[in-house]
Amino acid sequence: MPPEIDRRSLVKAFTASLTGTSLEWYDFAVYSAAAALVFPQLFFPDSDPLTGALLAFSTYAVGYVSRPLGGFVFGRLGDVIGRKQVLVLTLLLIGVATFLIGLLPTYGTIGVAAPIILVLLRFAQGVGVGGEWGGAVLLSSEFGDPRKRGFWSSAAQVGPPAGNLLSNGVLALLSAVLTDEAFLGWGWRLAFLLSAVLVAFGLWIRLRLEDTPVFRAIQERGEQPAAPIGDVFRTQGRGLLAGVLCRIGPDVTYALFTVFVITYATTAAGMSRGQVLTAILVGSACQLGLIPLAGAVSDRVNRRAVYAIAAAGAAVWPFVFFPAIGSGSTPVLIIGVVVGLALHSFMYGPQAAFITEQFNPRLRYTGSSLAYTIAGVFGGAIAPLAFTALLGAWGTWVPVAIYVLVASLLTLGGLALGRAPDPAEDEEYLVTLRGTAAA
Repeated sequence: MPPEIDRRSLVKAFTASLTGTSLEWYDFAVYSAAAALVFPQLFFPDSDPLTGALLAFSTYAVGYVSRPLGGFVFGRLGDVIGRKQVLVLTLLLIGVATFLIGLLPTYGTIGVAAPIILVLLRFAQGVGVGGEWGGAVLLSSEFGDPRKRGFWSSAAQVGPPAGNLLSNGVLALLSAVLTDEAFLGWGWRLAFLLSAVLVAFGLWIRLRLEDTPVFRAIQERGEQPAAPIGDVFRTQGRGLLAGVLCRIGPDVTYALFTVFVITYATTAAGMSRGQVLTAILVGSACQLGLIPLAGAVSDRVNRRAVYAIAAAGAAVWPFVFFPAIGSGSTPVLIIGVVVGLALHSFMYGPQAAFITEQFNPRLRYTGSSLAYTIAGVFGGAIAPLAFTALLGAWGTWVPVAIYVLVASLLTLGGLALGRAPDPAEDEEYLVTLRGTAAA
């Protein structure tokens, strides 16, 4: 029998995982909003073409392009030196980079150095994010019962809606209490500086935790891989491909219902930005409960089936959603976005468990990080740009819906390719740890 679960450590691990990924998505959302509202005036003046190009690069590429580098660097370290130590490093990297953005002098003060430093800090954020997700998933799931991995690993998946809600709340509060001049002058900086609170809380939790029981057992047996990246590509190629493909559909779906919907509803459907943001906030709030629920359901029913049913729904829903919101009705828009994000939740909730289960425990951090970051480049990074280009070229929503359909089919292919859960892999290591503790 495996050792009894330490419930107190498990709750701490769940909290630490949730805090880190919430910070990641808080930073992502705050940066995106600042890039639209204040960065053009403060860091990328129109009079300088070079800085204009840097703005486009920093906003749409750097944060995603740098993630695979983080996956390679920190994923490898996570399988060699441990989950906890690497997660402390990634949290520090993301938090310090975000905090420094809040202190960065503008173009008017230090010239072209300002946008260059901004791009470098955004790059650092992306590297940290690339190493954060895989470890955050393992931190909560490897402290828990491997037969309930869907629920416990969902802590990392709650980060996107939690971070989006937090960032929107902070920005809304600042906009309400400050004048436009004050917000442009110094108020926007507060949104970045406040990330220090999340970092401090996350570090406090993570530094008080031991490493995960599974990694401690791997250490005890002396089975840390010497070359985990090579081992993943050589021995876990099928799992890596399954992990990459299964993420593309959820990423594209999320981009549609949280990013592109703003463009489409305000330009093609004649709605106000406030109407669309309300729908997104309601949908994101629902996800806070739906994501862990989906993870728990996948433990009790069948992880692959839950994921696949949601992917099939996501493939079809845009063909219903776009014609429906053409009426300009706010309730219809809210219902449409909530359903879209609910389908995303039932893919995203089981996703962390499904991806980690594709890899041997010795190579989990590396394999999960690579799958997450590589899929992000092909899914979330290009989807909003592709949607906009398709709408501009064809003048209709149909190519956008077909794009989502294809992405969902790729996810279904990844699910078919992946392997089923094998809790015995973890339990074997946990038995070793129990024997060591008894001795």
